[in-house]
Amino acid sequence: MTNLLTRPPVDQEARHDRLHRPLLLCAAGMAVLAVVSGIGMMVDGRTVLGEAVWFKPFKFAVSFGLYAATLAWMLGRLQRWRRTLWWLAAVAVLGFLTPEIAVITFQAVRGVRSHFNFSTPLDATLFAAMGGAAYLGWLMTFAIGVLLLFQRRLDKAMAWAVPLGIALSLAGMSVGYLMTSPTADQAEALNNGLKLATIGAHSVGGLDGGTTMPLTGWATETGDLRVAHFVGLHALQALPLIAIGLRLLARRLPTLHAETTRAALVIVAALGYAGLTGLLLWQAQRGQALTQPDSLTLTAAGVLLAAVAASATIILTVQRARRSHGRA
Repeated sequence: MTNLLTRPPVDQEARHDRLHRPLLLCAAGMAVLAVVSGIGMMVDGRTVLGEAVWFKPFKFAVSFGLYAATLAWMLGRLQRWRRTLWWLAAVAVLGFLTPEIAVITFQAVRGVRSHFNFSTPLDATLFAAMGGAAYLGWLMTFAIGVLLLFQRRLDKAMAWAVPLGIALSLAGMSVGYLMTSPTADQAEALNNGLKLATIGAHSVGGLDGGTTMPLTGWATETGDLRVAHFVGLHALQALPLIAIGLRLLARRLPTLHAETTRAALVIVAALGYAGLTGLLLWQAQRGQALTQPDSLTLTAAGVLLAAVAASATIILTVQRARRSHGRA
């Protein structure tokens, strides 16, 4: 009884520290905004570049909510530098996610573009603020990823999945910076001293606002840098999910019992994911829509798929041989 009364509540304090309320509150707020934006798309008939004015807040709310929830989950399993990582994530919430989504939502309320908008001094200032927030978010995510590299984890597959997922997510974020550069026509106009209402674009080989895919809003007639941006960004969720899936499959498949095997498969998946992101970026930069791949794109995709499949097959074959040899 004395031990129970005098022992400091270390475990309770640790659980409290690992909750990371700013990230969880951010994820909850993004979920609410996604619902509100969904309702807005049904009741508000205004459009921007052919899309419902509330479509962009909806997409970003879902993406940012996943980012916050995933980061909260990662930070909840730390052993080292928990306080430092807590503050880095808090800065990401306050300096990156909150101002970014606030500007996007504010511009949706006004019924104007949030990105690449230089129509008025206010629009230009807001877009510049979004750019600064994005840079800060990249730096905070990078710092968090570096510190996560040195965390002790019992599961080797997850030990690879987390930092590789963050690295690929950073690469996906970086694709966004390509969109802010003036297009060839815009650069020529700026060189001629013209004042432009729009600087930058996500479309390659055409203008923003053309025919788009349902749900995603990606261009179907031109290259679209947002495809690689989206895929790379969400490696943060994809690779840890692959690690979790392999661990669950290991309960039924003896070949996956070894942690080294699962870790090797995660590395192969990460390399394949990186290849896919690069392929989508290459396709977009050639002005080619995702839905209209040419023979060169299809060939590259086939080679990538074959390489991933062959690597995974080799890993599993070697592990089966080791198990058979061990039993013999």
